[in-house]
Amino acid sequence: MTPERVAQVRALNDVAAARGQTLVQLALAWVLRWPQVTSALIGASRPEQITDAAGALNAPPLTDAELEAIEAILRGTPA
Repeated sequence: MTPERVAQVRALNDVAAARGQTLVQLALAWVLRWPQVTSALIGASRPEQITDAAGALNAPPLTDAELEAIEAILRGTPA
């Protein structure tokens, strides 16, 4: 894991926290926003992980600003 990747994960975690979500919930919301995606597989090994992941269903849709921030982080060019 490179320092750059760690910085990206931390920045994404900040976006999630600003939404009142965990990083897992943000990731699921990001993946499930596409109409062609009908399901997302999670690799849960503990019941708490399933509960955490299910919390993504209760969040409002990602805003355009949030999506832009996420894309910028993934490109490595945070605004």
